[in-house]
Amino acid sequence: MTVTTSTAPISTAPTSTASTRLVAAAVLAAPVFTVAAVVQAATRDGYDITRHPVSMLALGGLGWVQTTSFVVTGLLSVAGAAGARRVLQGGRGRTWGPILLALIGVGLLIAAVFRMDASDGFPLGTPAGRLTTMSGHMILHNVGGSLSFFSMIALCFVLAARFGSAAQAGRRGWAGSGRVAGVLFALGLGWAMTGGQGGALTLFLGVAVAWNWIAAALTVLQRGAGHGAR
Repeated sequence: MTVTTSTAPISTAPTSTASTRLVAAAVLAAPVFTVAAVVQAATRDGYDITRHPVSMLALGGLGWVQTTSFVVTGLLSVAGAAGARRVLQGGRGRTWGPILLALIGVGLLIAAVFRMDASDGFPLGTPAGRLTTMSGHMILHNVGGSLSFFSMIALCFVLAARFGSAAQAGRRGWAGSGRVAGVLFALGLGWAMTGGQGGALTLFLGVAVAWNWIAAALTVLQRGAGHGAR
């Protein structure tokens, strides 16, 4: 007697669904951070986005809002790194893409734990003028912020390189816009670090442009992976 056995195909749907949700978490982080910052900048008394970095919104009675923004977007970015690893497999950026995305999240979490020092009239009641010295917790905050900033800039170029590959033919415009986003952020960050006029604003705009471009790029790559594109 011959016994015939059959093996049912292994479904990859749960993994794909999990990957999609994780990437969606990373995509959500950018607009959440941007909207939270804009709303607070428009409503917090004494805050001037041309002079005060967004991180200073974590100070004062309503500082918990910005701290929560750091924590939520940091966790979303770290979670999204796992999904990005699957989306970026088999092409450029498959190694550094997820690593950089995770580092963005880690930097944000560090920034949430360690706050900036009050200065330049914010929160209300703080003497005018810039700081001449920094506390230890502000130094650590800057370390976290720098980790996120430089990781965002690098990720723009990593994803741009993937769009510029032969496997992504027809999406070369994304490659160009990614490089532009990375350069704009680098310029805005550099201007802020040198103490240039309106540096806090150029820094925020750089973050908003680069991070939201990353979110859009991950969305496009996720859709491509769902159709078998690599």
